[in-house]
Amino acid sequence: MAHSILSVADISSDEMEKIFSRSLKIKRQLKNHESVHVLKNKVVGLLFEKPSTRTRTSFQTAALRLGGEAVYLPSSELQLSRGEPIKDTARILGSYLDAIIARVYSHQTVTDLARYSNIPVFNGLSDLEHPTQVVCDLFTVREVKKHLEGLTLAFIGDGNNVSNSLLLGTALTGMNMNLACPEGYDPNGTILKKAEKIAAETGSKLRIVRNPTQAAKDADILYTDVWVSMGQENEREERLHTFKGYQINADLLALAAKDAVVMHCLPAHRGLEITDDVIEGDQSIVWAQGENKLYGAIGLFDFYLGGTQDEI
Repeated sequence: MAHSILSVADISSDEMEKIFSRSLKIKRQLKNHESVHVLKNKVVGLLFEKPSTRTRTSFQTAALRLGGEAVYLPSSELQLSRGEPIKDTARILGSYLDAIIARVYSHQTVTDLARYSNIPVFNGLSDLEHPTQVVCDLFTVREVKKHLEGLTLAFIGDGNNVSNSLLLGTALTGMNMNLACPEGYDPNGTILKKAEKIAAETGSKLRIVRNPTQAAKDADILYTDVWVSMGQENEREERLHTFKGYQINADLLALAAKDAVVMHCLPAHRGLEITDDVIEGDQSIVWAQGENKLYGAIGLFDFYLGGTQDEI
């Protein structure tokens, strides 16, 4: 079966390092206006149930920059919207395309796509994980800090799909992670156990705390995400009340390491999970993080579709 990335756990630590190396190499090549054609004659499909700015544009651009083609497939314009089973759609797309990037509501959808399409499927976001985001995020940290092992990332907010993937990603790369979230908003229990098992092998330390100041103290990276994700609109008022104290602001940043950096996977709601002065401040690497959505996508494509695994 084709190698799909449905979870960060589908990537080994060795593979992650090779993806980072390829991302950096091709980033330099493209910045120097060199041509890279590792996806020549290959077509990827972007099957999206949810709207997107960065994930859609980065993967679509990545395919084109690497000499391939990209087909945007909004679910509202497919027979899925009229009740066709995902396994039927997957089988047909698998016979047309070389890979699928899927941004969906249910994680079961990406699982079924991978099972029935028999081509690589990259999870561009599901309700359980956001692995491609975390590949880009950790690539950004590595680029800025020059290493990952031993660094401490503090995630402030919801134990959502991004934090689930960050737990696995930090454990895999030897980083420590402090997750500050309100009671009742913890990360997925199965993923946490999997991350803890990986951490036991790599030496990472993972902590779930309730107090954001406890998580932020001496951290090297402060990271946050929206309080209300797509599909949670009916919980908006309750969430805004619950997460009121879980904001990255100047006071919280002052508790972190002096050279700490701030991250947000975007879109950001300024004045809620992060203040305007912090996201626009000197310690913010949010825009480098956003740009690296492209180069992380390029690294994934190059490694899993471009034959790089055979060369390294």
